[in-house]
Amino acid sequence: MSDEKNSVREEKLLHLKEELGIDPYPARCLESKPINKIRDAGETEDSVIASGRLTGKREHGKTVFADLRDGTGSIQLYFGKKILSDKDWSVLGLLDLGDIVQVKGSVFTTRMGELTLRCEELELLCKSLRQLPVVKVDARGVAHDEVTDRDFLYRHRCVDLQVNPDSLNRFVTRSRIISALRSYLDSNGFLEVETPVLQPLYGGAAAEPFETMYGSMNQQFYLRIATELYLKRLIAGGIDRVYELGKDFRNEGVDRTHSPEFTQLELYEAYADYSVMMERFEDMICAAANAAGHSDSIVYQGTEFDLTPPFRRIGFMDSLRDASGEDLFSWNAEDLSKLMDEKGIVTQANDRITMLDKLFDHYVAHRIQQPTFVIDYPEELSPLAKHKTDSPGVTERFEVFLAGLELANAFSEQNNPILQRRILKEQAEASLHRKGELDEDFLYALETGIPPTGGMGIGVDRIVMILTDTGKIRDTILFPHLRRNEQ
Repeated sequence: MSDEKNSVREEKLLHLKEELGIDPYPARCLESKPINKIRDAGETEDSVIASGRLTGKREHGKTVFADLRDGTGSIQLYFGKKILSDKDWSVLGLLDLGDIVQVKGSVFTTRMGELTLRCEELELLCKSLRQLPVVKVDARGVAHDEVTDRDFLYRHRCVDLQVNPDSLNRFVTRSRIISALRSYLDSNGFLEVETPVLQPLYGGAAAEPFETMYGSMNQQFYLRIATELYLKRLIAGGIDRVYELGKDFRNEGVDRTHSPEFTQLELYEAYADYSVMMERFEDMICAAANAAGHSDSIVYQGTEFDLTPPFRRIGFMDSLRDASGEDLFSWNAEDLSKLMDEKGIVTQANDRITMLDKLFDHYVAHRIQQPTFVIDYPEELSPLAKHKTDSPGVTERFEVFLAGLELANAFSEQNNPILQRRILKEQAEASLHRKGELDEDFLYALETGIPPTGGMGIGVDRIVMILTDTGKIRDTILFPHLRRNEQ
């Protein structure tokens, strides 16, 4: 599809302004009725006003049929030379597909049974200078002249939403899913808050941050990679149920299921643990599925999945032992590295933690299909989680998987300030960016005391992927990051 402006349209724009004295971009218009409401009312109203974009135009001498679409639906328009004023008829001749107009008239049904608006007045609200692609659907339901350049559609989402109903519906569904998640938490006594996006110390996860400079303070800052440490400070402040839904940023790779800017929901609940978080997740995914128009089951990429609670639970270490046939937790780093090479698993870090995590992904995670809680992670993979009673080296942590995708990560949160300080110190000393610096404000809050707490982070974009049957995370993000267009 050409991305060039249409010179013929610019000539029509000039004609409208100079020959007809028409303002092609008026500041205001009359209040109009949504097209779906017009269709519902049928022929019961004598006069209605409708506004929208022209998506079709068929000229038959002194009569013209056109199609008008707004955000609620489409309706056929009928223009007659004897009905319109001479000026409006001239304007009609200068209209193109994609122009935004307002019409006033009465509703009738044609001999072909098509509900139609007989237009008595016409006003141009916006002259389109670029041609939108016209996607035609034949009698068999097969679409023709579709835009297949996905990169173009990602860069110009305005075109994508106009020509691809599935894309528009997906983002409408995304909003409904997010509303359902919020509604569940609000109705269960959680308070939504906002914490800083710019942070002097990033924390709550292990990831590469985006860096920036706070000019007036002459200080290095980071885009947050998680909201965890700030939300826990609020638990210490007496907000027993708290959550934040917003953007996090990780300066890492982009692929089918990862985006450097992503939407995450984090929630923390005092006097709860990771078993409570499992129940919360089951309830929330069911509420989100219902908001997306599903019942207890969904179809994703051709496979049916049952969302009926309770979900299956498997142990992290047991599942990895069973799948690999080895007790990998007893292996040293050198042997793990050799196994990684044999399996062709690439990672930038060769520490035990990273390698065990990558090996779990290789042997177990991508094979999990039906919704499953992977529980009880080893301590070396979960330094911020509470130890499991009577299980040395094991923590109360879970991740939930569906169709091979990780959807959430949760802990019985560590509230021992002495142990937490030691762990954070070890992390800070190993971090290039933290340079050994600790988040003393968070540790201060922990030292004032927080109750046993359950916490969970949910990848909203991946939830949307699953519930809208979308194979790529960028199809769930209105404006995904792309390489600069050099054209």
